[in-house]
Amino acid sequence: MKNPFSDFRSVPCEKREIPLDKILKDKEEMMSRILEGYLKLVEEEAKDLVWLVEHSRVAKAYTAAVENLKGLPFDQDHIEEFCAELDSSQKIPYIISGPAGIYISAMINLSPESRIVIRVEDFDRTFHFLGYRLSAGKTLVIKGNAGEFIGASLSGGNLVVEGSVGGWCGAGMIKGEILVTKYAGQNTGEFMRGGQIHVEGRIQGVGRSLLGGKIYERGKLIVPPHGHHIRVI
Repeated sequence: MKNPFSDFRSVPCEKREIPLDKILKDKEEMMSRILEGYLKLVEEEAKDLVWLVEHSRVAKAYTAAVENLKGLPFDQDHIEEFCAELDSSQKIPYIISGPAGIYISAMINLSPESRIVIRVEDFDRTFHFLGYRLSAGKTLVIKGNAGEFIGASLSGGNLVVEGSVGGWCGAGMIKGEILVTKYAGQNTGEFMRGGQIHVEGRIQGVGRSLLGGKIYERGKLIVPPHGHHIRVI
């Protein structure tokens, strides 16, 4: 008698990867490469016991960050996840505030999106140098209070801070626009050459060496004073 179940033999089949699993795997691999690039930058910068804010030092760190990130197809989700890693991860043995913000800024400038939103209000740490060299055609929205040197060397981009910023906001900016919805610290606009800074709250202090541009406090033009021009020094 023929076995009635003989026609139901197991047929070998190729194991298929669930799309969600692949997405998560790809994202994890991308974050590993982003973190690897950041750690490489920090290890180089940490050779000195104290990280100093100097124009040449900042520019060098930014160039290194761009080089480490080249060819990585990241987007805004990766940028926010990287911020979260900096805020709480055990994978990062040490964090230097300056290079951290510069690395994030490099990611923003290299990302394909023209508009990036970062919710710093969700994090415990303070981020500095966000918006560094933000280029024309890019808009960065920072939700929450940010640190120092926000929008430094702005290069035509549009930066909105929904909160307050520390000192040196817009330092060395070339062109573009910065809007701060609350307060700004000391040396706002120091060495700026062009563009505009609008602060809807109070400005603790304006930079002494301004080469161009305009600064508004509560809607009023304060630099240059009405009817005056900034003298190149």
